[in-house]
Amino acid sequence: MRGGVRGNENIAGWLFVAPVIAILGLFLLLPILMALWVSLTDWTGQGSPFTSEVPFVGVKNYTELFTTDGLARRDFMTSIRNNIYYVALVVPTQTVLALGLALVVNNRLLKGKSFFRTAFYFPSVTSSVAISVVFLFLFANSGAVNNLLALFGISGPQWFADSRGVLHLLLGVVGLDDPPAALTDGGPFGLSWWDWLSGPSVAMMSIITLVVWTTSGTFMLMFLAALQNVPVTLEEAGALDGASRWQRFRHVTLPLIKPTTFLVLTLGLIGSWQVFDQVYVMSQGDPAKTTLTPAYLSYRTAFRDFDYGSGAAISFVLFLIIVVFTLVQRRIMADRDAEKPRWWRRRRSEESAR
Repeated sequence: MRGGVRGNENIAGWLFVAPVIAILGLFLLLPILMALWVSLTDWTGQGSPFTSEVPFVGVKNYTELFTTDGLARRDFMTSIRNNIYYVALVVPTQTVLALGLALVVNNRLLKGKSFFRTAFYFPSVTSSVAISVVFLFLFANSGAVNNLLALFGISGPQWFADSRGVLHLLLGVVGLDDPPAALTDGGPFGLSWWDWLSGPSVAMMSIITLVVWTTSGTFMLMFLAALQNVPVTLEEAGALDGASRWQRFRHVTLPLIKPTTFLVLTLGLIGSWQVFDQVYVMSQGDPAKTTLTPAYLSYRTAFRDFDYGSGAAISFVLFLIIVVFTLVQRRIMADRDAEKPRWWRRRRSEESAR
């Protein structure tokens, strides 16, 4: 018999979630669909984008980013290059630093844990705009960072005026100021191989330092919560089986906090590809577009160049990049208990049986 109590429960459930579905559809799904339509047009921001007067260009805004030679493709690929360096440095560094801080705070012998938790987490709750302004003063040509380097006899760079990459600067130290000719004659997507390989600029490195410092505290709390849920009996069992501290950490602690690690990496990856406010405040893409990111390029293209179609197209390409990297990361971090040591699998099965 269909319906009955179960049918009434289903109706009641849909009635309860209907307001949330309506709100999400109105303020989330509908704007996304509207932006998708704008990405297929040549709308300049004048009037409504949904009238017949707005030219429909199809996928032209997308092809210009990948296949059409011109400034649009060069700027987009430059932003992708910059963001790849940014992600490659920020995500591993902030994850390792957050885990290290969590291990320190979780130490049973540490006194004043509340103070250290607050101190490590405080930068995360401070306004990113305010901290960005402070870092501008710190990394100024006559700022605290260059003055500190001067104490060791090092002449600090012009942080937000030097467009050379870190690799370029390191080669300059050994007398190789000009890039190899083989790397400057061609490359993929409108950029030379040297453009791809010269490394992030010192301006981008200062932004990376800022982001790592301000985000590690939040991820530290996530790791700390996961570490406090690790059964002490498993670590004691590993010690009784002769496992060293590193082996217990590698084969007991890390597997048990893998869901949290995946969450931290995913949030870090998404946040790294969406970086905007630090770039907007500190550099606005300069010097020579070495701090230009896809998120800031989308904003600049739409709201400064009034090319809303291309700006929306950049945002959707960025969305696809984030989805693909997240899926790849999930695939890489898939659970593989068969690769764990025998004593680890035996203890895990005993804990599950209890």
